[in-house]
Amino acid sequence: MKKFLKTVLAVICGVLLLNLLTIAVIAGMAGSSQGAVPAEGILKIDMSKIIIDEQSRETSPFGASGMQSQDISTIGIWDAVQAVHAAAADPGISYIYLKTDGNQSGISKLYEFRRALEEFRESSGKAVVAYIENPSTASYYLASVADKIYMTPHQGGMSTITGISSQMIFLGDLLKEMGVNVQLIRHGKYKSAGEMFVRNSSSPENREQNLQMVKSLWASISAQTAASRGLDPKALDDAVDNLRLCLPEDFVEAGLVDGLLDRSGLERQLAVLAVAERYEDLTMIPFADYAAAKVLPSKARSKIAVLYASGDIVDGSDEDAVAGDRFASIVEDLRKDNSVKAVVLRVNSPGGSVIASEKIKSELDLLKSEKTLVASYGEYAASGGYWISNNCERIFSDPTTLTGSIGVFSMIPEFSGTASKKLKVGVESVCSNAHGDMFGLMRPFDSAEYQFMQRSVECIYDRFTDIVAEGRGMKKEDVDAIGQGRVWTGADALGINLVDEIGTLEDAVRYAASLAGDPELSHWNVKGYPAPPTLLESLMSSVNGPSEDYSIRHLAKTLTEPRMLARMPYEIRLF
Repeated sequence: MKKFLKTVLAVICGVLLLNLLTIAVIAGMAGSSQGAVPAEGILKIDMSKIIIDEQSRETSPFGASGMQSQDISTIGIWDAVQAVHAAAADPGISYIYLKTDGNQSGISKLYEFRRALEEFRESSGKAVVAYIENPSTASYYLASVADKIYMTPHQGGMSTITGISSQMIFLGDLLKEMGVNVQLIRHGKYKSAGEMFVRNSSSPENREQNLQMVKSLWASISAQTAASRGLDPKALDDAVDNLRLCLPEDFVEAGLVDGLLDRSGLERQLAVLAVAERYEDLTMIPFADYAAAKVLPSKARSKIAVLYASGDIVDGSDEDAVAGDRFASIVEDLRKDNSVKAVVLRVNSPGGSVIASEKIKSELDLLKSEKTLVASYGEYAASGGYWISNNCERIFSDPTTLTGSIGVFSMIPEFSGTASKKLKVGVESVCSNAHGDMFGLMRPFDSAEYQFMQRSVECIYDRFTDIVAEGRGMKKEDVDAIGQGRVWTGADALGINLVDEIGTLEDAVRYAASLAGDPELSHWNVKGYPAPPTLLESLMSSVNGPSEDYSIRHLAKTLTEPRMLARMPYEIRLF
């Protein structure tokens, strides 16, 4: 009977798999039909329909995840920028219509995409026209690049342009109430990654660095926004600080938009800009379709590899993160690939495992001894992310990148209070040696054990400062002065020699091409590694069963496994 049930279940699973594969093939055929776009029209960039991420991904007919609509396309930042460049040179594109509401892209991607739109205007003489309905800091920052910005006159929307904030959560009191004692061992007064587990509020140092970060981020965003609109940054600050950007007419009065238009008024204006009699005569070309049609693989034999280090740095071979063993193997393959002449390491990681970071750095050092190696920083290049990349020949950073965090910590919780006081469970250890149950998680460290852990942390911090001093050509004491776990924005990191230049991924690739002997990008095959999962691979993964949310797994491991970590304490997202 049991064997029969197994057979029936296998047949059912096979049928389901066949159906999914059929859908995947149909979807692939449908996707291939997007290769043709109208020869003439207006390029429509609707940020509610696209997510600009590190790499482009195929869109599943079921959506990329349970939370993401199948109508949303994920376009890599390289492909997005190249598509804008193609539009600048395309005589069939009359102008760009930019709708920024619903943005889900990260701040560094917005910065780089915004720069591409600036270059589009300057190089082509064509216009960018933006329309906003629910202005937020992120949506208006992107819209501000446009020649003309229009806004709905209706007051049903909500303005959330109130500046940038960092919200920290502290679980210290909750964990104590549960009987959990988290033992935090760290080096660096700013290394605050473990504070959420041991405190009920931030340390003075943590609050200091957070305040400096949000001020630096706002300074970068507001300066670019004000410059695009011909405003004094102080006037923009005044409007934000005094909550003067509430109603649509407030934006007109402040000089942030050029006019208020309802839908019909907008359509008439778009027709006028296209020199058309009616809006219905216009051809709108969706940006995702245009990028798919215009950004094609190069046929050049010589490659510049863009190696995406995106996510937490972890041990093992996890495909959802920068896993030490898997990533080191990819670096080794690039080093041995004779067609790859240069590598741009695109870092978008807050850090993580020290052991994994060391494995990756070791392979990158070997690669650098044979080939050009340049770094480009995205949202984060902090702690372990900085560990693996500081020795590159040149580091390009976005001004809004969070980097540095040169520090180390370890957290070991113990649950004796939970067991005895909350669960009324007795736990008794029998050990062969004096400290056999040190990592049993059922008693606190004694002084010798705490010093044992501190010694390890100090050794790793010493190693961290050594490699940064060597990689950046600095004195070790100078590294320590800007280290101590402190996180810096890219704009601030430039002044303390943590990065070499404020620039985009494209800037980094151009620099690598120049070092490799040919600055003309069209002569190179710029290829991303590791390749993102195909639609079929994503479907197969979903058939095998949904995996746990990675952030939940990471948190669970952080609290239950004794490990040394070089990780930034938080992440900041612009809304």
